[in-house]
Amino acid sequence: MRLAALPRFPLCQLPTPLQRAERLEAALGPGSPRIYLKRDDLTGLAFGGNKGRKLEYLVADALANGATTLITEGAAQSNHARMTAAAAVVAGLRCVLALDTRNGADLAGNLLLDRLFGADTRLVAGKGERRAAMAQIGDELRAAGEIPYLIPTGGSVPLGAAAYVAATLELARQLNDAGVVPRRLYVATGSQGTQSGLVVGQRALSQPYEVYGVAVEYPRDDLVASCVDLANGTADLLDLDARFDAGDVTIDDRFVGEAYGKPTPGGLEAIRLLARTEAVVLDPVYSGKAMAALIAHVRAGVFSPDDSVAFLHTGGGPSIFPFGETLLAG
Repeated sequence: MRLAALPRFPLCQLPTPLQRAERLEAALGPGSPRIYLKRDDLTGLAFGGNKGRKLEYLVADALANGATTLITEGAAQSNHARMTAAAAVVAGLRCVLALDTRNGADLAGNLLLDRLFGADTRLVAGKGERRAAMAQIGDELRAAGEIPYLIPTGGSVPLGAAAYVAATLELARQLNDAGVVPRRLYVATGSQGTQSGLVVGQRALSQPYEVYGVAVEYPRDDLVASCVDLANGTADLLDLDARFDAGDVTIDDRFVGEAYGKPTPGGLEAIRLLARTEAVVLDPVYSGKAMAALIAHVRAGVFSPDDSVAFLHTGGGPSIFPFGETLLAG
């Protein structure tokens, strides 16, 4: 596997902790499995999160190609945009963000941090306009003598996904040291960069768990297809003799709710429960919905007390602030 040969630009504090959530288990009752939190909310860059791992590889590639400016896209409260803006600061690069305002654009949470880090934020109406905006920004910068480096949503390209093959190796060592054999690894999944890397890593390292993606948007079939494409592209990048198809990808879309970025009652309950049992902060867009799935499955008796499950906390803490009144109303 060619993973170690990929250049990385240091941005994260690794390894992130693996911790048992015993107080959460107690709150869920005697039927709860052992629950382990992989704390990628603690990667260390700009409030942390899973995007930091991907940006180590992407920023290294940008610098190798002489880039002067990082360009990426996302929602106005995008965790990826916030971490890209911060990574640009550390790497000595400019940053331009194409952000959509479909769920509002209050100057709080991630958008506030984007601007605090000095990113040039360009607001568009919807998700469909972002890619065209990125292309236009790239053209503007080239005309001005800059060298732009365009990063798709979530850093979801094979080079970014490779970071979660590396993260699987890190997790495998921690699980082995702790003597833990989880049945599932829960992860919030949207642009598929994280889940595809986990799927490749699980296969490459013969890990015993199922990578259980919890969708944060619709439609599920598109998410599965994207994960398959990215997994195969990542395997090619790493010179792995592995092929993936839809049967290798688990994505549960029953916890999305109304739409991307819209809080759900289950997600809000999960945020409050983790805060009040483990002092761990989830977010209403990603990790809260993934934890809602785990909690629902525990309550439905999917697991026994002898089972273990793992949960990849992908971060997103700053995005809770626009939802303060909603969170405290429960």
